[in-house]
Amino acid sequence: MSEKSSVFLAHVRPDSNGQWLPHHLEDHLRGVADLAESFAAAFGAGDWAKLAGLWHDLGKYREAFQRYIRSASGYEAHIETSLGKVDHSTAGALYAMERMKGLGRILAYLIAGHHAGLPDWQSAEAPGSSLINRLQQANLLADTLAAAPPADILNASLPTSNPGGERDHALWIRLLFSCLVDADFLDTEHFMAPDKTARRGRYPTLAELEPRFEAHMARLAGQVEDTPVNRTRAQVLERCRNAAEQSPGLFSLSVPTGGGKTLASLGFALRHARQHGKRRILYVIPYTSIIEQTADVFRKVFGADAVLEHHSNFETDQETPSSRLACENWDAPLIVTTSVQFFESLFANRTSRTRKLHNIVDSVVILDEAQLLPPDFLTPILKTIRELSRYYGVSFVLCTATQPDLSSRHGFDFSLQGLDDVREIMGDAAAVHELHEGLRRVELLLPDDLLKPVTWETLAAELANHPRVLCIVDRRDDARILHGLLPPDTVHLSGLMCGQHRSKVIAEIKQRLRNPNTPLRVISTQLVEAGVDVDFPVVYRALAGLDSIAQAAGRCNREGRLFTLGQVVVFVPPTQPPAGHLRQACQAGRQVLQRRPIDPLAPALFTEYFQGLYWQKGTEQLDKKGILSLLKNNQRLEFSFRTAAERFQLIPEIQAPVIVRYGDNERLLAQLARSSDGLDRKLLRQLQRYVVNIPRRVHQQLLKEGTITEQQPGIYVQVAPIYDPVLGLRVDNAPIGHYAPDDLIT
Repeated sequence: MSEKSSVFLAHVRPDSNGQWLPHHLEDHLRGVADLAESFAAAFGAGDWAKLAGLWHDLGKYREAFQRYIRSASGYEAHIETSLGKVDHSTAGALYAMERMKGLGRILAYLIAGHHAGLPDWQSAEAPGSSLINRLQQANLLADTLAAAPPADILNASLPTSNPGGERDHALWIRLLFSCLVDADFLDTEHFMAPDKTARRGRYPTLAELEPRFEAHMARLAGQVEDTPVNRTRAQVLERCRNAAEQSPGLFSLSVPTGGGKTLASLGFALRHARQHGKRRILYVIPYTSIIEQTADVFRKVFGADAVLEHHSNFETDQETPSSRLACENWDAPLIVTTSVQFFESLFANRTSRTRKLHNIVDSVVILDEAQLLPPDFLTPILKTIRELSRYYGVSFVLCTATQPDLSSRHGFDFSLQGLDDVREIMGDAAAVHELHEGLRRVELLLPDDLLKPVTWETLAAELANHPRVLCIVDRRDDARILHGLLPPDTVHLSGLMCGQHRSKVIAEIKQRLRNPNTPLRVISTQLVEAGVDVDFPVVYRALAGLDSIAQAAGRCNREGRLFTLGQVVVFVPPTQPPAGHLRQACQAGRQVLQRRPIDPLAPALFTEYFQGLYWQKGTEQLDKKGILSLLKNNQRLEFSFRTAAERFQLIPEIQAPVIVRYGDNERLLAQLARSSDGLDRKLLRQLQRYVVNIPRRVHQQLLKEGTITEQQPGIYVQVAPIYDPVLGLRVDNAPIGHYAPDDLIT
């Protein structure tokens, strides 16, 4: 490092004596470049990432920034915020354009967006933030070059690898962006918070996890009863182990509910990773409400040190120093996350959400309950799955009891570019059907008229006649109403209960189920249909999509211990499913069931059901927000990253999180209140267990009334006593009134 360049600062922090320690800018640029290069080497783009790292903070050589950091004296100077914004990211983008001309746009996106997020090339809604607008500020580059940055940084060799090649260029750029921002975060953290850096990477390797898994499965095999169901589960596991030797790519795992597919798919992933050098396993779950149970199962198998459980409740739009240090980068070998977190991150533009993307490369991704891939975004999701599998070494496992038909179809009035090279782990269609027959444990009872609703009072009286019964509805308010009509010892489950509360109730349900003489009635939303292993002799299910009905059937006679088949009773509720996908799925399910098939849960029927569901929506509705058009390859590299990210919302932004006061979490809340020097990842993970999501309009009203408070930026905590020990968050008692019906699902 030259003597002259050493006077330029990237960051400063106080030491134990209160003296300011400098992080020299040249050290930072080279450190980020080396890290980014190592990350992007996994997909053959290390030279591009290295150059982005060398130039990403060139704007910090400007006199305005150096003057600012000496007055601000803190990490905040590194983040361009409204509190003190000195633009230090545009200069590097301008320099990339000067050195590389048209291809410089690739680095310009990365560098200009490494704090504010990947921008649109051009935007009518936010013209000031568009890349084309920012590249008009030539004075920022002139000010930077006047400071004479090191010549070897300015004159660094240009990339020689093919920029994207045949790949989807927008995804390639997002992965490069991930390499840059993660390297920037980590190098900055190494200087600013070395204690946090020291705590990173303390995970066992996948090679260490596989023996733990095998030992657990051996213990389990020695403990369970020798029943037909358990023998079938052992066969499923063995088929998964054998299939793991196959070459990487796309796989499906079609196993009836209760067939042991969760652990079997994990067995496949561990052996496949070892066989083919994969770096990590991601287990992607559709519902936040059940992620806790799956993560707990994995911790019992591998130990608490091996599993990273990542939700998205605490991510805010406004980046802060604390949020930067607290966000995850998926550097663990085993990650359990939600479909929302996984797919929205793949289309995100914000730094905190994209920094982990490069760690998906060379991994095994298990998509649990794959039938729940959101139809409104199906086309862009399937394209991304194809790209990651074909060019980035990702093996996907579509894991479900109700396998959707995702193959390509092209016709006069419908077209879908799907997944055409998927290998079924269980074998051909005949083998899948044989497995279904071997695990047949229930009979499905349909109402005489699939259009005629039953009243809640009539349904409650019928349920009260069953000593042990589970009833599943689609809405939170339906669950609350029906629960109120049943005896006082009836159990309630819904998304208005925090994860810790749900886990406690589910544990109590399982305990009561162990005693066959204990009466037990449970009213639940559909959150119980995936990842919750309960076993009732009778299950009632509100009319829904065929996949949901099959999932409900998986909670009936699950272990096959009844002398007769379990009963799954379908009823038509007095309320309609919420508008949108749930209502369309219900209509598609009704169409299949109206023909009164001999076996309504036969695997072949799900092909028909999903084809009808997708056809009903139409080609355009499978990319409802026009995501692909915003990110389409073009020679001018004109992408709309910010707009695509805003539109790609699997769950519309109508809900917001609240940390509730439940159990013994007062200690954690006190720790949160004291967190003045940055939020700790461990604390945020613990607080995830106490989050309830409520409609944003209700959230805003509660905040206005002081019922909840913003404890930290973007983190809201319940203040008033509105959490019911049975029903969960009771915002319906507040003066703001009741939920809108379509807010009340799960």
